[in-house]
Amino acid sequence: MRALLIVVCVAAIGCGTTKNSTPAPTTSSPSNLVIITIDTLRADHVGAYGYKAAHTATLDRLAREGALFTHAYATAPITLTSHASLMTGRYPLGHGARHNGMRIDLKTPTLADTLAGAGFATGAFIAAFPLDQRFGLNKGFQTYSDRMPPSRNGRAVNERPGREVVDEAIAWLTSHRDRRFFLWVHLFEPHAPYGDPSDPRHLPAAARYDEEIAEADRQAGRLLDALAAVRSSTLIVAAADHGEAFGEHGEIGHSIFVYDTTLRVPLIVTGPGITGRRIDDRVSLIDVAPTVVHQLGLARFDADGIDLSAALTGSPLPDRDLYAETFAPLLDFGWSPLRAVRSRQWKYIDAPHPELYDITRDPNEDHDLNQAEPVRAAELHDRVARQSTTALQASAPIDAEARARLQALGYLSGTGPTQNSRPDPKDKREAAARLAQITSGELTGNELERALRAILSADPDNPQANLRLGYVLLDANRCRDAVPRFRSAVGAHLPSADAHLGLAACEVLERRFDAAAATLRDAERVEPGNPVVAANLGIALSDGGHPADAIVPLQRALTIDSDLHQARFNLAIAFARAGRPAEAAATAEELLRRLPPDAPQRGEVERLIRATKNH
Repeated sequence: MRALLIVVCVAAIGCGTTKNSTPAPTTSSPSNLVIITIDTLRADHVGAYGYKAAHTATLDRLAREGALFTHAYATAPITLTSHASLMTGRYPLGHGARHNGMRIDLKTPTLADTLAGAGFATGAFIAAFPLDQRFGLNKGFQTYSDRMPPSRNGRAVNERPGREVVDEAIAWLTSHRDRRFFLWVHLFEPHAPYGDPSDPRHLPAAARYDEEIAEADRQAGRLLDALAAVRSSTLIVAAADHGEAFGEHGEIGHSIFVYDTTLRVPLIVTGPGITGRRIDDRVSLIDVAPTVVHQLGLARFDADGIDLSAALTGSPLPDRDLYAETFAPLLDFGWSPLRAVRSRQWKYIDAPHPELYDITRDPNEDHDLNQAEPVRAAELHDRVARQSTTALQASAPIDAEARARLQALGYLSGTGPTQNSRPDPKDKREAAARLAQITSGELTGNELERALRAILSADPDNPQANLRLGYVLLDANRCRDAVPRFRSAVGAHLPSADAHLGLAACEVLERRFDAAAATLRDAERVEPGNPVVAANLGIALSDGGHPADAIVPLQRALTIDSDLHQARFNLAIAFARAGRPAEAAATAEELLRRLPPDAPQRGEVERLIRATKNH
């Protein structure tokens, strides 16, 4: 419990009730809405999309019962950005969450906001940190359960099993059957690492990925079983946020490129009045919100997307351009961002070396026609420019935390290098693929260290490689070697406090508490509002002989995250050290009430309570 709270994130149950309720509609509109998102799920690894090796009985059954969209696309190959587009109906520029860790503009209307205002009970059950409520998608949800499992060895756990997520969702359903409801369930299984890379069967990554998809599908099946009593009046949407690459275009994982390997997603809609059909029109996840609002019989939803209801009854959709982007190359590596637009059979990717594909004849995007079709490429370039710039200068205000992160990188000031002076991600694909293999969890131990050092031998200032090598060395109690790595990552102004947290951990282990406190104050400037940074600062001050000064940052951490148990435990210790035993005992007793009955920390907390009361 006393250990420094070290976090690496690439993490809280908010709940409430409303006295308003809306009776079920008397028309044929569905009464309820369920959205299931399966993270990192490629459409072409689902049985209903033609994948013969699939074990996706639940998704396949939904597809037989309802509408399957054969050409559905994400707005970004990034978890938070894509989910924000799904829940707001806006392109990334319109909601502001251009990358993981960037909070949505809270003035943007959300689907949950709209339905809660119409009297729906709203609940979300989340499986991974990128969708933590601090990033804004809890807006409109009366219950937003994103609590990850207890930390292990002071390191935060950033995902949880789908079974736990569905258990919570089913319990919530049981208590909300007397009202119209909107339930969102997010499952993370297919995301890397896939299963256990050390599995003695030695399955390739793609095979373990398929097994993870099968587990997510089973959990989705459990949820549907729990809906049996209300299935006939419930609209169900099943989708992914993005796909996954296994070497296509030199990419491993997702987020760097905007090829359809990672942009094409499954999208299935079923419910009252929707019969089994395949819809070949091109659609986007921004279309989900306006469609379900119309299906539920509510007023029009203000969105960039369109209502797909016509397609659900067999009518064609209007032809339009669809936009997608990734700012991960810029924010993670300092490379050029990528933006893309698809128009009829054409897809254009705006980059330092632009690309143009006839995706009707070339769906795998193997043959670049940019040089052969200069007029068409120029026209599509202009259409991309109308959607967004490359400078992250959104028309909507950027929240304080996102602004601090971007300013630390030199953006939003208008003085940064132009796009053309940044490397094209295509020219860095080998380095990106090596780093993706590392971040996927496929490498561990000495093999992981060797791979990181190989990257750094060619690119000594690579901030992500330095950060990860720093943590590998810290885990091996090699702080002397880790500190220069963390300092290099700090100097690169990564858009998070992870490097500062690692550096502070080493400084605490070396009993340089004042240095750790200074590092953590710098971290607060990079990532204001991060409760783990505030808690770590309090711990460093308390252990460094300044318990009275530790109380405020520890209390601040608990104001942001009241269930950060290590912060509460250390707050009790700080009170005791500061000569305030009554407050120490009260804080420890509050912690004991919050801990689960089987929590291993209970004995330590009980000893602290006895010690403070006997003081």
